[in-house]
Amino acid sequence: MDTAGSFTNPKSLAVIGASNTPGKIGNALLSNLLGSGYKGKIYPINPKEKEILGLPCFPSLADVPDEIEMAIFCIPARKAIETAEECGKKGVRNLVVITAGFKEIGRAGAELEKEFMSVCDRYGMRVLGPNVVGFIDTHTPINATFLKGFPPKGEIAFISQSGAILASILDWSISAGIGYSKIYSLGNKADLSEVDFIAEAVDDPNTKVILCYIEDVTHGPEFLKVVAEATRKKPVVILKSGTSQSGALAASSHTGALAGSDLAYNTAFKRCGVLRVTNMSDLFDLAISFVSQPLPKGDRVAIVTNSGGPGIIATDRVEAHGLHMARFAKETIEELRSYMPAEAGIYNPVDVLGDAKTDRFNYAFEKVFKDENVDSIVMLMCPVAVTEPVDTARSLIEFSRRYPEKTVISAMMGGKSLAEGAALLSSSGIPCFSMPEPAVAAIAGMTAYRKMKDRPAVEDRITDFKPDLKTVKAIFYDVKRDGRLALLGSEAAEIVSAYGITAAPTIISQSPDEAAAIADQLGYPVVLKIASPKIMHKTDVGGVIRDLQTAEEVKNAYVNIIENVHRYLPKVVPYGIEIQKMMPKGIELIVGMTRDVQFGPLIGFGLGGIFVNLIKDVSFRLAQGLTSMEISDMIAETKAYSLMKGYRGEKPVDILAVSEVIRRLALLATDFPEITEVDVNPVFAYEDGIAALDIKITLS
Repeated sequence: MDTAGSFTNPKSLAVIGASNTPGKIGNALLSNLLGSGYKGKIYPINPKEKEILGLPCFPSLADVPDEIEMAIFCIPARKAIETAEECGKKGVRNLVVITAGFKEIGRAGAELEKEFMSVCDRYGMRVLGPNVVGFIDTHTPINATFLKGFPPKGEIAFISQSGAILASILDWSISAGIGYSKIYSLGNKADLSEVDFIAEAVDDPNTKVILCYIEDVTHGPEFLKVVAEATRKKPVVILKSGTSQSGALAASSHTGALAGSDLAYNTAFKRCGVLRVTNMSDLFDLAISFVSQPLPKGDRVAIVTNSGGPGIIATDRVEAHGLHMARFAKETIEELRSYMPAEAGIYNPVDVLGDAKTDRFNYAFEKVFKDENVDSIVMLMCPVAVTEPVDTARSLIEFSRRYPEKTVISAMMGGKSLAEGAALLSSSGIPCFSMPEPAVAAIAGMTAYRKMKDRPAVEDRITDFKPDLKTVKAIFYDVKRDGRLALLGSEAAEIVSAYGITAAPTIISQSPDEAAAIADQLGYPVVLKIASPKIMHKTDVGGVIRDLQTAEEVKNAYVNIIENVHRYLPKVVPYGIEIQKMMPKGIELIVGMTRDVQFGPLIGFGLGGIFVNLIKDVSFRLAQGLTSMEISDMIAETKAYSLMKGYRGEKPVDILAVSEVIRRLALLATDFPEITEVDVNPVFAYEDGIAALDIKITLS
């Protein structure tokens, strides 16, 4: 963020539209500023008032004798542009625009916002909003919102695109005793966005974890760069709403249809190390855990419980999250066996039984914490007559302090009888949930972040070949001059061949005799395909005939295809018939690309052939900066990988050659941004090499 110092720590600010009338935003905001203990200078601006809440009021910014670093707009939208001009002339650096009535109301508001931002850009002013509830920094301290309440100091930064969600969370947090370092409302994001405030929060010594509620990302490349750097320092947890697949409706390729609109966010978040959650509970469960507990050293989890059922539930969730149940050392098991009742579970989960008092829990804690095969401990307690929740909580706290490198999470599964013990755990820095599932989910999230944090730096993509850019440019020029967006199969084969991808030889013909001559040249058998950018599914109209062995068969097939297409699509004039050399059968794969508005080209890989949309065995990565490690991961994520390694005695295929197809297609997509979609389906993978058969390329 190109602002002087911290955005949330201005030395002076003006509240434009400050008011003496209770209930008005200008009154509530000024009251919050004063009540928060903000130590900078505050200048209320209102031409109708002389004094507001004990502060001298000025008719305009020009009348303020001192410098003003920040201006907060609590005025009608119609006055925003002239007020921005005044701010610019006054030398104000940052604006917080509480005012609504901009692009969120439609076209007229969007035009007003555009004009407003042009004024701000001219003066180099940075803008939070419009249409925000403001911001809070508990350590400055400053409460520049019109909301009720001021949260306690904490180490959570919360960034919200929705003002209503922010207001609700703030109200809930105050009653729950959850502390924050910073809170930001983003609103319309006309200028400053989540990217800017993630960058500010990651450099804030008072912040340990960054939470975001967002509805979109407007600057994809900048988001990827900034957030990838941020997650190496602090966890960034995002709840992204709007997960519909509506983006897939406009896609014409298999890859585009499989990707959809939300998958691009998943792929981008994975690239830059974001933890994505699906609900507000998980968002704050993770935040509390990150703030209070160390990151797990590994993925080995031990469970100590006084009830078998919850222990089984927790065990299931451990495995579902890809974690591992810790295998205790031999001496741990023997010591547990020597002390515990015969009916107790001693292997993991450790079931101390329903009649356990603190002494039995204490013994189990001692042995489990000491075991070097344990990275994290989950303590589960159900209420029975003999349960001692407070004393047991004290015991868990003591062992947590004795072994500070171990991650400890708890779940007190009850109400009033366990409340005091639960409160003691929470206040001592051990997150305490009411059920096993969120406890295990918290450990899973922390473990996932530890792995992402330790991930190797993104390697530079090494290209040991030079693509034939001239050929690609010439073909695209001819296609556009012809008024087309879709390439013919023969053109698409030339494109991928120019990038070193082995394609089945494909040549277009204009007559039966020419087709036969080409077939003789390529060698039999061959397949004939109708050549038309208007026909997406050629087999549906009889536009494909395979396994032709002689020139006579080729001539007859040529005539049959033309007749079939004329019968089904009488208004379509084909460009000709493509003759393609039939390749030996291999494992059928798909490699494709679809271009996302925010994050650019996405590369997809998976099981190909006619069942691609049915099986949907496809993994995705961002094409920009795609690394060898990412390619290996995306291949390994698919069911196709089992076939490629050699399934049921079959010989393995050339995985390196398949990796090269993915890498080179990614390079093609980044070299030519006019490509919107690519489908190479199928790619036949062999023991040695590959062959790309059916290739579709669409331009913008």
